[in-house]
Amino acid sequence: MCKNFIFSSESVGEGHPDKVSDYISDCVLDACLEQDPMSRVACETLVKSNCVYLAGEITTNAKLNYEEIVRGAIREIGYVNDDDIFHADKVFISNILTTQSADIKQGVDAASAKGKDTAEQGAGDQGIMFGYACNQTPELMPAPIMYAHRLLREMAHQRKNVKIPWLRPDVKSQVALEYVDGKAVNIKNVVISTQHAADINHDVIKEFCIEEVIRRVLPAELLNDQTEYLINPTGNFVIGGPQGDAGLTGRKIIVDTYGGWARHGGGAFSGKDPSKVDRSAAYFTRWVAKNIVAAGLAEACELEVAYAIGHPYPTSIHVDTFGTGEVEDAKIAAAAQAVFSFKPADIVSQLDLLRPIYRKSTHYGHFAKESLPWESTSRAEALRAAL
Repeated sequence: MCKNFIFSSESVGEGHPDKVSDYISDCVLDACLEQDPMSRVACETLVKSNCVYLAGEITTNAKLNYEEIVRGAIREIGYVNDDDIFHADKVFISNILTTQSADIKQGVDAASAKGKDTAEQGAGDQGIMFGYACNQTPELMPAPIMYAHRLLREMAHQRKNVKIPWLRPDVKSQVALEYVDGKAVNIKNVVISTQHAADINHDVIKEFCIEEVIRRVLPAELLNDQTEYLINPTGNFVIGGPQGDAGLTGRKIIVDTYGGWARHGGGAFSGKDPSKVDRSAAYFTRWVAKNIVAAGLAEACELEVAYAIGHPYPTSIHVDTFGTGEVEDAKIAAAAQAVFSFKPADIVSQLDLLRPIYRKSTHYGHFAKESLPWESTSRAEALRAAL
């Protein structure tokens, strides 16, 4: 791999239409798990204009007020302004959720069934999941995606806590980072596109984003006279959110993971209970990869795991440290399998995933949040011992 290059990653804010959909789906999931930890949930959301559509499959003993959940999620995001077409109190909600397929259920249940090879709990679907960690940032994440997330966290803080009156919820960021000899040396450009009230001047928006957001959260040593700032480059961003564009659950999977720096198996996260390895195994592989890097066994690590629906064991496990490993990759993979159980049921129990923690994961990436169990590095010493 070339060691001199420029790499960009993007993030999207809470009010981006796709993230609105993700958050509604995860709020429904958490509401199910609060009452019934064994809920099976695959909740998809579509938002457009002043309409919200819920679809997918849910089997649960929970008694839910879906309208209350949807409006509460939208209110938390911040679509409560008088000029919002998409407004927490005014949206129309359509619910076409059904129960989980019996065929999928028997594959996932820890019970024998006709034609099923084992009575153990299997994966909820086939799929390939990737987990990644590196030592570029304290969070053990690639720097470009972490910087893009930092910008939007600050934008949300300025909107919700500082209460900048002209800021609106829909916002995107992008950071281009230059690497020389594999190390980040400067930020080439920063993009922020933020929805705003109609009566605010573009120059005010630009100065605010540069001085109160970019310079506040990005490393000063990486910003210089050559750094380009592209703030609302279209010149106007009044029509935003679901009014301006349709949103769907699961369309921001690269924002949700590693910003394109590491591979992605293709499965989305939000709205899915942890029997779906799309979600649980992606979290699990991040956990394993992060512990490998935290243990000092590699500067960077990508872990790939594959599953078959209804089968209780992974069909393949692969570790790649990109030549940075302290020992051979095969030995690190063997140590990981000695310390962690890769079975879908054990993933759920090791990370204690049958609880309402998922709405905390939705925004600004599903990783690098210390409160989430897959970010723990408590197995690092066990990995070193296993070697």
